[in-house]
Formats: sequence, structure tokens, C-alpha cells
Amino acid sequence: MTVHVKLNCYAALLRRPCCVSVVVTIGLLLSCFAPTAGAQASSQPSPGKVSATIPAMQPPVMDNGIFYHVLLDQFEGRTSGPDNNFRWDGEAWIGTDMNRLWLKSEGFLSNSQVSDGDQEALYDRPIPRMKYFDAQVGVRADFDSDPSRTWAAIGIEGLAPYFFEFSPTLYISDGGHIAGRITGFYDVLLTQRLIAEPEAELNFYSKDDPARKIGSGLSDIDTGVRLRYEISRKFAPYIGFAFNGKYGNSASYSRKAGETTSDPRFVFGIRLWY
Repeated sequence: MTVHVKLNCYAALLRRPCCVSVVVTIGLLLSCFAPTAGAQASSQPSPGKVSATIPAMQPPVMDNGIFYHVLLDQFEGRTSGPDNNFRWDGEAWIGTDMNRLWLKSEGFLSNSQVSDGDQEALYDRPIPRMKYFDAQVGVRADFDSDPSRTWAAIGIEGLAPYFFEFSPTLYISDGGHIAGRITGFYDVLLTQRLIAEPEAELNFYSKDDPARKIGSGLSDIDTGVRLRYEISRKFAPYIGFAFNGKYGNSASYSRKAGETTSDPRFVFGIRLWY
């Protein structure tokens, strides 16, 4: 019954000329706009599908980008009152997230004599399944006022639990000489700019080396704490306290040379990175 009523209504409308013209006009308009709307709908990317045909888009991850970093961690004067010396310790790296070249340098300058000069060039790569640690292998050269030595180097460097920077390294030289070094430091944020940094470096040797005043076993310790104020993240002056001690045969060689074996000092310097 309802269908017949609707059909009768449409028929009644079509008998009127004005209604016929209105219906024809609406039909023409719909036929013009329908293809355009369909084309616009088809041009929209479907949800869940990534558009890979746009030339300007870059890959989401750039694993092969070349980066670099330079850090001068210690650039300082050390004084005990009547005696002063200068200490430097810095490093730099360049490479990708997976492959990097590291350069490291440290040493002391006192009375125009360079001691404990250590220069290293290392290849660095992340260790699989070992978060925050890299493996490093390369060469170490002792260049200072004493006879030079060259070592093969292998070690790891990274961030231990509780954000403690840790770096043990093994060195091998000719004649059966083996050495080991353990370094570590920790940043204590007193404020966002005022930071205390305790650090320590321990050196071990398998054999005596009288020419360099080095004894077997635990040879020396260089430790201390520095309080820096970061004027900017890249520039921070600091003050602190450092202690350098020599042990075993290393202490005996130092005594024969008229040097101290226990050396506490006040330090002041700057820390830079780029």
C-alpha cells in the first residue's frame, strides 16, 4: 500500500512541467559532481597504508649518518703550594651509530717534562645484547719525556648500572708486557648546572719497566672529585681535589728519582665539549 502511494505521488509531480524541470536539473548536477567526488575520494590515501611514492620523503631512520663528538674532560692546573703541574685528559670520536673511530689523549706536564703521556686510536662498535657498552680495539702509544712504548689495546666502554661510566682496557706489548687500566666516574647533579664528579683511574702492569719507572702489580692511582658549574652545557669551569699515588716497585723507582709517591693537590680548570 505504501509503495503505491509513493508511486502515485511521483507520478503526480511529474505531470507538472515545473516539477519535471526541477528533477531534470538536479539529475544533471548530480551527474556532473559525482565523478569529481569519486576521484577525490580515490586520491586520498587509505588509512593504515604508508605512501611510498612521494619522492621528497626521507627514510625514517638514518643509521649511516656521520656524527662526531669532542670532549676535553680535564684541562687543569694542579698545585700543592710550592709545586705545580698541568694535567690534560680528552677524547674524540667520529663515525656512525655502529662504527666509530675514537682518539684519546692524557698526560702530565711538570717542569717542562711530560709524564704518563698516553695516546690511543681505537675502533669502536656496540656489543650485541649488552646495552650501553661498546667494544674497542686499537693501538696505544706512550709518548712523553721517557722512552716510548707501543701497545695493542682491547677493552670496553659504556654506562654501567646507576649511570656509572666504566672503562676497563687490556694492553699487550712485546716482550710479554701486559698492562691493564680501569677508569670510572659518576656525575652527581646538585642542581641543573652545579655537578660533582668523582673519578678514578687505576693502572696495572705484569712486568717492571725501570726506564719508565713502572713496577709490576698495581702501579699507580689517579683519583679525585671535581665540582663544576656549567655556564653552558659545552663550557664548565671547575675546582676540586686530586690524589696521585704510586705503589710497589713504581713507588721505589719514584723514590730513587727523588719524586713523591703520595701527591694530594688542589685542582682548577675547565671542561669543554663540542
